Amino acid sequence: MTTVSSDTLIVGQQATGTDITVPVIRFTGTGNGPSVYIQANIHGAEVQGNAVIHHLVELFNCHPPKGDVCLVPMANPLGINQKSGEFTLGRFDPITGENWNRQYHFDASLIDQLAQSHLNAPEAEVAAALRQAMGVQIDAKLASPFGVKSGQHLALRLQKMALQADIVLDLHTGPISARHLYVPSYAEERAHLFNIPLNIVIPSDFAGALDEASFSPWWQLSDAMAARGRALPVLVDAFTLELGSQEYLNVASARDDALGIARYLQSRGVLDPFELTLPKTTQYACSLDNYRAIYSPCGGQIEYLAPLGEPVSAEHPLARIWHFDALATSLQQSRELRLPVDVIPVLHFASASVRQGTELYKVLTHYYRLSGSDVS
Repeated sequence: MTTVSSDTLIVGQQATGTDITVPVIRFTGTGNGPSVYIQANIHGAEVQGNAVIHHLVELFNCHPPKGDVCLVPMANPLGINQKSGEFTLGRFDPITGENWNRQYHFDASLIDQLAQSHLNAPEAEVAAALRQAMGVQIDAKLASPFGVKSGQHLALRLQKMALQADIVLDLHTGPISARHLYVPSYAEERAHLFNIPLNIVIPSDFAGALDEASFSPWWQLSDAMAARGRALPVLVDAFTLELGSQEYLNVASARDDALGIARYLQSRGVLDPFELTLPKTTQYACSLDNYRAIYSPCGGQIEYLAPLGEPVSAEHPLARIWHFDALATSLQQSRELRLPVDVIPVLHFASASVRQGTELYKVLTHYYRLSGSDVS
């Protein structure tokens, strides 16, 4: 029988001495399915994932998971409460300037040691050894006599929970954004299950994000074992789901993303089969190398023209840059921003006022239809 519990986790302390806590919801699985960790809102303005977790709680109550599931909505109280007027600024730690989602831990030197010492060990023993070694390192960082940054207090405590899971999903949004998914290349064949239209296929590199901290150790261990003649699957799946735009909450539409997650979890044996009806979606993908930023060639005020999530042919204008300081003069009052290749715009800058060199858009280039897409 599935049991559900709700608790809080201390992730830091305010100057007043008040503990900073996040909510933690746990479903105890009914059988031997994979374990799952899902968090949302590590960036303060990215609230839509909380609504997805709301629907997942309802779904798990009706369809009990076979594996243990840990859900963490509102994972960053510091970022959520970091306001300037009507805007939430919670993407970066205001003390250090560091991205809240770049402070997780992975020490790659563990991998060769473990591959050598556990080359012939059973798979479960290998998995337990890597989790134990990473857990010891995280505990050591938190216990350092020199201390750690506030962002690390938060990230490392969240990571300790995620470390125990076989599946890790980190729910985000972009600035002004279409829905998109960061997909480790070893799991590309499963990406279509989420029913997210745009997909960026990424390598095993670690740059501090939760998805990378979750899959990179297992992926690199699989490669290290292969180099020694042993085939070991990548034992953990991890994805970052970008669920639209920041500062925007739509609880009704969040249900579709919850159903996409449920379909993926069914495929991994976390949920028993039951009927899921998802909207028909055309899905595209490109490699991370082909996911390109476009920077403003000049300062001005931007009229964003290209629709997000839809193919835009070469030479079709993406945006018009206005120079209202040139009104009633002979100077050029506007210019159009075009590219020499076909693209799919994924997201754009949240403001219409930009300086030269501002990242205006991120786009898919050299994109292709995702394998398995249009499956309903």
